[in-house]
Amino acid sequence: MSYVRTVGAEAAKYNVQINLIAQIFVENPAYFPPEFVQSEEFKAYIAQVPAGRLATGHEDALFALFLASDETDFFVGQSIPFSGGWLQ
Repeated sequence: MSYVRTVGAEAAKYNVQINLIAQIFVENPAYFPPEFVQSEEFKAYIAQVPAGRLATGHEDALFALFLASDETDFFVGQSIPFSGGWLQ
């Protein structure tokens, strides 16, 4: 996160935004295999997430596209959680 802040601050003067999407609860069969998603352990795990589910890859991509748009010119060196409301 320090790298993102530092490089983001340096790149901002060139109108380049450097940000980080902290993906935590996004569908990914390597990280959340189907057998784990069906388990009681996963159900207890996901119960900690206010959204109550994993994000889809489509939702993740839409967020990345939003950050790449001109609408986010003031986002500089940010680490943005993409976590369905879960706070550590």
